[in-house]
Amino acid sequence: MSDHAHHSHNPLIGGVDPQFAKATPGKIGMWIFLVTDAMSFSGFLIAYAVLRSKLDWPHPADYLGITLSGIATFLLICSSVSMVLSIDACKARDRKAMLNWLLITIIGGAIFLGIQAYEYTHLVHQGITLSKFAHGPSLFGSTFYLITGFHGLHVATGVGYLICEYINARKGHYDNGEYNRLEILGLFWHFVDLVWILVFTFIYLL
Repeated sequence: MSDHAHHSHNPLIGGVDPQFAKATPGKIGMWIFLVTDAMSFSGFLIAYAVLRSKLDWPHPADYLGITLSGIATFLLICSSVSMVLSIDACKARDRKAMLNWLLITIIGGAIFLGIQAYEYTHLVHQGITLSKFAHGPSLFGSTFYLITGFHGLHVATGVGYLICEYINARKGHYDNGEYNRLEILGLFWHFVDLVWILVFTFIYLL
């Protein structure tokens, strides 16, 4: 293939990405959704902080699995990195790498959900439920399950979203190097990752 033909099929011509910083309707819609969603998480965390300051709150490290949740946090951060690498592979039209990184992202999210389900089961056996906490105010369990469960719902949604785009990628929808839809997916997944870092810090560490 001649150099001219190669460049005509390369999305990065002269080092300029024609899709870079393009505010597509999909991206604008996702940003609007994320801003409103961030308000929901902010409300939950502010309410948690107020309740904790007013009640005789137990120390989270005494009852929650800090180490296991730390591993889950690390996996979620890694899955955010693999999402970036998948988009980069799409830009380079490296179909195999794009699919592999997408699959790794899916696996990371799925393992996170598995760890969360295991933790919930363990806490219920300890007497920590949505309406009961055997060692202090019942709101400890209520706020924990509400906030982490709300985030878990986002992770589950994100995993489903990832699986749909993985299927589309296998069908060849991204073989032309058009990565806008993957970037929109990436925005959601990075948001889920960032919010969990805040949730982990507020609920588990402080």
